[in-house]
Amino acid sequence: MDGITMIARRDVLIAVCACIALAAVRAGAAEASAKSFVEAIYAAYTGKNSNGTSLDTDTAVRRYFDPKLAALIIKYRREAHGEVGKLGSDPFIDAQDWEIDSVDVAVRDTGANKATATVSFKSLGDRRTVVLALVKLKVGWRIADITWDRNGTLRGLLSK
Repeated sequence: MDGITMIARRDVLIAVCACIALAAVRAGAAEASAKSFVEAIYAAYTGKNSNGTSLDTDTAVRRYFDPKLAALIIKYRREAHGEVGKLGSDPFIDAQDWEIDSVDVAVRDTGANKATATVSFKSLGDRRTVVLALVKLKVGWRIADITWDRNGTLRGLLSK
């Protein structure tokens, strides 16, 4: 092989490595962004006098959930006329009351603009795990569904 061929191969190899590194950085940034979204939600539940995340308005619901799930939640809330109804607990923690010291969030990419966040915490002596199916929309990360370790899924509950 002559020197020009070796230089060309080296340049191609360097370009391929750079592309792979750039893709890894972008994937990591997406994961960090999804993780930040979830951590911000659960930060509101940590500590003795925490208030949780309010879902009292349609705007608040749309801030956290994808359009289809947000529509189900809003419809359900209107049909419940202020009563507890099917959803008798806070969907983020699957409980009405809580005292959470710390939260562990693990995020895993599951496809283009999709991720799964596994949230683990101990509240009032009970170990809980909540899994959030996440989708990235133009406006940022949103929750497509919540799976609770005891009670199925949010979408399933509201679709009954």
